[in-house]
Amino acid sequence: MSGGSVMSGVQGVQEMSVAVAFAGMKRAVDVVFRAGCPDCRANFELGASALRLAIGATSKTTFYSFTCPECGVAVRKPAGERIVELLTGGGVRTLRLHSAG
Repeated sequence: MSGGSVMSGVQGVQEMSVAVAFAGMKRAVDVVFRAGCPDCRANFELGASALRLAIGATSKTTFYSFTCPECGVAVRKPAGERIVELLTGGGVRTLRLHSAG
């Protein structure tokens, strides 16, 4: 029985350490997103300030955009629910599009 209580105590310590470390990282480290350019095929990392997210009324009108740092082309890609969660959670500036009707 005492082994079980030690084990749960260790788990509690690990969870606290992870939470504390994560909280510290959020303040000190900017979130970086991996992206690729469909034109020049370059792969790169972008900070939240380099991306824009537009949330429309449907999945067809929800997208994110950025400028390729290699070739300078404006890139626009569809954003599903998971991408929207990741981008908003990472501090990407978001624009909510309203329908004309």
